[in-house]
Amino acid sequence: MPDHETALITGASRGIGRAIALRLAERYEIIAAARSEAELDELAAEIGERGGRCTTVTLDVANPRMVAEALADVDADVLVNNAGVGVLKPLLELTAEEWHTMVDVNFNALFHVTRAVLPGMVRRGRGHVVVIGSIAGRSAFVGGTCYAATKHAVMGFAESLMLEVRDAGVKVSVVSPGSVRTNFSPEFAGKDWALAPEDVADAVLHVLDTPPAVLIHRLEVRTLTVPKKR
Repeated sequence: MPDHETALITGASRGIGRAIALRLAERYEIIAAARSEAELDELAAEIGERGGRCTTVTLDVANPRMVAEALADVDADVLVNNAGVGVLKPLLELTAEEWHTMVDVNFNALFHVTRAVLPGMVRRGRGHVVVIGSIAGRSAFVGGTCYAATKHAVMGFAESLMLEVRDAGVKVSVVSPGSVRTNFSPEFAGKDWALAPEDVADAVLHVLDTPPAVLIHRLEVRTLTVPKKR
């Protein structure tokens, strides 16, 4: 693993983000960002035990000033925008606080974090921005008025950004999983038929592991084992 190859991952302390950090640590030096310092320390220790290297950044990606200060000196070859939250219930049951939290973390944070890291990639003429989207980014469902809307916004953000920076040598990709067994989705926790976080991590590595002139811009990952309806 070259010393200069680094991957910054947001929401790295648990779930999909943690799995991505562990997987990419086989090839990259990891910069793990999340709100939980204790969980980040556990992740860094595990990566170290496996022979990798990981530095941690305790960070609320929805706080623009905190992001700007924490990432001011970070040079990353790879950025994985993974942090996300979901409150899945009908609009009339959503509070304003729940709505704004999802918009801030799922969408506004893409600007804060990417804006902090992207200039270095453009300056060096190389880099890869990966956004963890969702199948909800091209569909709708009951209870998704805000969550699905943020994921639709992710798709527009990522494709527009790709068009803006590809001539600078920077790649932009979206990995959109279906149902994943994480605490993020309590309804799927413990259900063996759903994707494992490691499946999504493998997809991220696949997107990154392309020749310099090749870009996988959108990758959708589904399970084949959805229970049959009775």
